[in-house]
Amino acid sequence: MEDKRKIRVGITHGDINGIGYEVILKAFSEMTMLDLCTPIVYGSPKVAAYHRKALDISTNFTIVTSAEEAHDNRLNILNCVDDELKVELSKPTADGGKAALAALEKALEDYQEGLIDVLVTAPINKHTIQSDSFNFPGHTEYIEERAGEGEKALMILLKGDFRMALATGHIPVRDIASTLTKELIVEKLEIFHRSLKQDFGIDSPRIAVLSLNPHAGDNGLIGDEERNIIKPAIDEMVNKGMHCFGPYPADGFMGSGNYSHFDGILAMYHDQGLAPFKALAMDEGVNYTAGLPIVRTSPAHGTAYDIVGQGIAEESSFRQAIYTAMDVYRNRLVEKEIHARPLRRQYYEKRDDSDFLKLNQEI
Repeated sequence: MEDKRKIRVGITHGDINGIGYEVILKAFSEMTMLDLCTPIVYGSPKVAAYHRKALDISTNFTIVTSAEEAHDNRLNILNCVDDELKVELSKPTADGGKAALAALEKALEDYQEGLIDVLVTAPINKHTIQSDSFNFPGHTEYIEERAGEGEKALMILLKGDFRMALATGHIPVRDIASTLTKELIVEKLEIFHRSLKQDFGIDSPRIAVLSLNPHAGDNGLIGDEERNIIKPAIDEMVNKGMHCFGPYPADGFMGSGNYSHFDGILAMYHDQGLAPFKALAMDEGVNYTAGLPIVRTSPAHGTAYDIVGQGIAEESSFRQAIYTAMDVYRNRLVEKEIHARPLRRQYYEKRDDSDFLKLNQEI
């Protein structure tokens, strides 16, 4: 490890009219959370106090003017918005969208300056956040543009060993088939495979790939994307040494419980992956943005306008998002340290048996 200090977790408050502050305050009502990390909420102390009073939550917080001022063993809130910001519970408002974007921009700025280690985002309203500087379908695409350093993102939904990744993300259903290409699936599989090794510490991950069409196309009877696009992509990955299997019909694969035999599953589109995932893991599910230099997670739920202000929002998913961000950050540090001091090779790894025992010239 590079140092012994606590991981600095940047948290954006999301939509101020949703359940973001409720799950944040509830998550840090347990003092043990402050033993694990130093949280910095990018948002508004006044809005936080409003939600705390409305929900009768006793969580205390400290107001800071910069991330450098953040205190250990305290929930820190850094103001990023206008003091006159109006809260309208359960309503999508333009002010709510501006406040969500302001917090996200400031958090990414601080990340790029090395002031926070990981980012955890509370849910946003994807409509109200749109502006001249945010013209994206969601967090994933925006963060890829702002902090991706040219790398491509992959959305992974996870709970424990159950990890569901998406080949295509926030696009209309009518565009899915035309968007899928062999090259895209190969790209997503490479990111997924690398993330499973680097971020989750799995040496030889097994990845299942779902089909696009019902019954995996029935040999071309109800679609040919499986044999023309998906299967060739899988074969290419297998030839490169990846443990990659499929394509599997999505209904039978999930219904039979086969998903439990794999380290990761690649779905072809958003609802194909998220519908079964949320049915099985909604309360503690985590959305992880893989493939990028930044470690970013979020809870698997949205703004939940229907239950705002009732005090019944479940914070488990948000807490798991924090745990996951910290675990990935630590795993990356370990991976970096391993590669910084690799072991010398004792022989050449060639297919020719005559070279198998040839000593490295450095020995």
